[in-house]
Amino acid sequence: MLRQKAFMKKTRSGKVLKVVKEHYLRDDIWCSVETCKVCEHTEPVLSAVPSINKAFPLPHYIIPDTNIFINQIDVMEHTLITNVIVLQTVLEEVKHLSLPIYQRVRDMIANKEKRFYVFSNEHHRGTFIEKLKDESPNDRNDRAIRVATKWYGNHIKDLNPRVSVVMMTDDAGNRDKATADGLQAISVKWYIEALDNTEILDMMSSAKDLDDGQKTIYDEHLSPAHVSNGIKSGKYLQGKLGISSHNYLEGSIYTKINGEEGTILIVGRSNLNRAVDGDIIAVELLPKSEWRTTPTGVVVDEEEEQAEEESLKAEQEAAASAAKEDTVMAEPEDEKTATAAVETHKLDTPQPCGKVVGIIRRNWRQYCGFIDRKSVHTPAGSSAPVNVLFYAMESKIPKIKIRTRQAHSLLGKRIIVAIDSWPRTSRYPIGHFIRALGEAGDKSTETEVLLLEHDVPFHEFSKQVLSFLPVEGENWVVQPEHFAGREDFRSLNVCSIDPPGCTDIDDALHVVPLANGNYQVGVHIADVTHFVKPGNVMDQEAASRGTTVYLVDKRIDMLPSLLGTNLCSLRSNVERLAFSCIWELNKDAEIVNVRFTKSVIASKASLTYEEAQNRIDDANMQDDVTSGIRILNMLAKKLKQRRLDMGALTLASPEVRFSLERDTQDPVDVEMKELKETNALVEEFMLLANISVARKIYEKFPDSAMLRCHPQPPSANFEKLEKAVARFGINIDHSTSKTLSDSLDNAVLPEEPYFNKLLRIMTTRCMMQALYFCSGAQIEQEFRHYGLATDIYTHFTSPIRRYSDVMVHRQLHAAIDSSVSYGDELTDKEKMNELCGNLNHRNRMAQQAARSSVELFTHLFFKNKTEEEEGYVIRILKNAFIVLVPKYGIEGIVYASAKVSKPTADSGETASAQSQPILVYNPETDCLQSTEPLAEGETPKTQVQLFQKVMVQISIDDDLKGGGEGGMRQKLKMELLKPWIEGISVHGIANKDDPEAHAVTSNKREEAPVQAQDKKRAGKRTKI
Repeated sequence: MLRQKAFMKKTRSGKVLKVVKEHYLRDDIWCSVETCKVCEHTEPVLSAVPSINKAFPLPHYIIPDTNIFINQIDVMEHTLITNVIVLQTVLEEVKHLSLPIYQRVRDMIANKEKRFYVFSNEHHRGTFIEKLKDESPNDRNDRAIRVATKWYGNHIKDLNPRVSVVMMTDDAGNRDKATADGLQAISVKWYIEALDNTEILDMMSSAKDLDDGQKTIYDEHLSPAHVSNGIKSGKYLQGKLGISSHNYLEGSIYTKINGEEGTILIVGRSNLNRAVDGDIIAVELLPKSEWRTTPTGVVVDEEEEQAEEESLKAEQEAAASAAKEDTVMAEPEDEKTATAAVETHKLDTPQPCGKVVGIIRRNWRQYCGFIDRKSVHTPAGSSAPVNVLFYAMESKIPKIKIRTRQAHSLLGKRIIVAIDSWPRTSRYPIGHFIRALGEAGDKSTETEVLLLEHDVPFHEFSKQVLSFLPVEGENWVVQPEHFAGREDFRSLNVCSIDPPGCTDIDDALHVVPLANGNYQVGVHIADVTHFVKPGNVMDQEAASRGTTVYLVDKRIDMLPSLLGTNLCSLRSNVERLAFSCIWELNKDAEIVNVRFTKSVIASKASLTYEEAQNRIDDANMQDDVTSGIRILNMLAKKLKQRRLDMGALTLASPEVRFSLERDTQDPVDVEMKELKETNALVEEFMLLANISVARKIYEKFPDSAMLRCHPQPPSANFEKLEKAVARFGINIDHSTSKTLSDSLDNAVLPEEPYFNKLLRIMTTRCMMQALYFCSGAQIEQEFRHYGLATDIYTHFTSPIRRYSDVMVHRQLHAAIDSSVSYGDELTDKEKMNELCGNLNHRNRMAQQAARSSVELFTHLFFKNKTEEEEGYVIRILKNAFIVLVPKYGIEGIVYASAKVSKPTADSGETASAQSQPILVYNPETDCLQSTEPLAEGETPKTQVQLFQKVMVQISIDDDLKGGGEGGMRQKLKMELLKPWIEGISVHGIANKDDPEAHAVTSNKREEAPVQAQDKKRAGKRTKI
């Protein structure tokens, strides 16, 4: 049946056109009920005996409305909810309202065990309805749902066994109308309560029940229209909120301020105004008198939170008062002088501060964490619903208020919670329980937590994905037909050099001396795109995962292991398909020419870095592979020197390697990673290949090449570091990467060998994040990779573990072979830009997950241990300092205050401990110092400053947030041994009963390398 709808439309040119829309109605859209004999379906979705609920006499199918999916998606995903009819009307509304929830509904539809069936009611003759006059779209859709429910009820009423349909809606008006029509209708709450399942009861969104409804705590957010107009006019600034990992009351956005990129701090609960880490927010700048010149403190509990907020308030009032006084004292006719008077007494550049006035887009997700024991007040064994507080494992997330009937059974477990709302009257956001993960402290549970927290997809590959693997499986071999369009490099002495235990070997190398004295050098990369074709399910899964994630004890692969560790992996002594980059290099490692080709190789050796280094060093080894490695090493040194001469940076990071017990995989030893010459050998040729490929694909795809840039860091990133090294007589020039590289090379303290590496570690933290981007989305001047000092760069050399490289392989193949056909996946600038955004996110999350895994295993290693080690101060906070311990590559916070127990006024009983500052922050020197009064020119008795060498005691903190066992993941506890500072330092293991062992430094400041060096360089300031 064909229905037509005609309407008139006026074009831009003023012409009036008649538009006719055709709408086809059909009789052959099946109900998909297994026992139905009327419909001619071949693969019915809905089972013969569907859901059972004591609220209804018959087994039934559920027909939810749109808001059930929008507001109760976690309930719908529960295993108890099956045999659901998803109406086309509902699915289209969900897609319009929320794409993430729409995708989750689609996933449920694809899951055969859930038995979710999409019924096209808008195209069925018996269920389609026209919009009535003066009927709103929402009312029309509600009526369509009722009509479809009635049709289903009539259609299946005579089936055997008997079944029925139930319409699920939280709209009371819609339920009343359904009941009046003779339909079964129920709210989700009533339906779930009748299931008698505590877990799914807790999963219901119940924001209204948890809203305190008391006094207003926060300002109202501006309307979207108001925010949009304010951003256009420049009154408000937009950015993505990032919360400090040390203080959940401090956030920032990176945006343009008066045309220049910069950071805006947002400090305090009221200024954050219900924004959560990751939200896209609108910010209004505060008056300059309220901008900050001091860092905020570490906040770990409510008491410190209150102290920090009071400190912030006092600081802002003092700054405002000072500004007012200085302005009054200034000459009235010279306002510029008045402004200068306010600022000259501040040595630091004030940090712009702002407040959140609106939320542009929420980034709420599911959070892993635990229930605060102190918030559970019901007797053990009680199943009454209670309001409790949830701590997220991610310290950037505020506490979340949830309602649960399982409070006692969930204590000591890791659970997942979602945020539903954050009203102005509630101190904390309101959410609901989703599911329990397992016991706190269990290694597998904690690993699952860190994967979930960092949004790492770790589910098993689906059957659909695996169906695109070669049918031969592990027996797949290179066949004669595979040589078409490829060069045969099997006779070359190709070898790979990788870390120990590496099974996903992406790259291999060869070198051949040429008759003219030059060298042919080849980089051979696994030809993943031979197996992963554009657009199929395997390709979509790889694009979604974005990267392989490496944890301490496992690897989360981007591709199925058959490809990643076997068929694509360039193992030795087997033939493999590759994509090769072949240069002719002269003796100075300069490129004479370069070409690219698909190839077939047979690696002669799969070596570790250490094995390759031993071959280089062993003069007795003169075989062809070893001779080739020596030539490659010689050329790599020249390539590296040329890069350094161009301004490439050599930075550092404290990376560690764990030795794991074979059976339990528990850490038994930890050591810093040692880099060898062969690490640099491989790196230099991979960099050269990436640069060469980048030029080629940009030449072919100027508007859509997938490239990688590294922006130059802003000067503000170096301010504190520059001030710290100035005490050594060192100046860091970061105007270009070359001047920064030279500064770092010359920043050496003979008496402190670790200083230069420490400086490079801290410089790394001043850098911007390297990003994938689409060439058509930026101007050429922004292509530059600051750290590598190259004008263009991409990723080509690791397609087994990075999806970016897969795309680059496809673009390179199209660039060198005109016969290759390709679609808009290589040319569509918008799609490429969107893909780059996902890859940047996945790459960032993979790095954070890897760091969290190292942190978890570090804590496991230190469990039941107490170690004393040398460390260095790498960051100063207002009430603490952070120490890096090079031996273990770990960092910890040492608090600059002491906990003092104060008795109550009435009884004299001890109340909760309060923090009493021992050291205070000095903004002029960016250090923490003792609190005694000082005469002019006098230095404090005790100071803690950047680069200072200290001795610390390392253990695991058992006093965990959330009430001990089952609280926050065990935290590394770092306590100061030397220098001795009364109230902060502790007595070490060896001298715990000997106060004199540490007291020698209690009245005299132990000089840091900084001060010793100052004496030597007094009056001799060096410009580097």
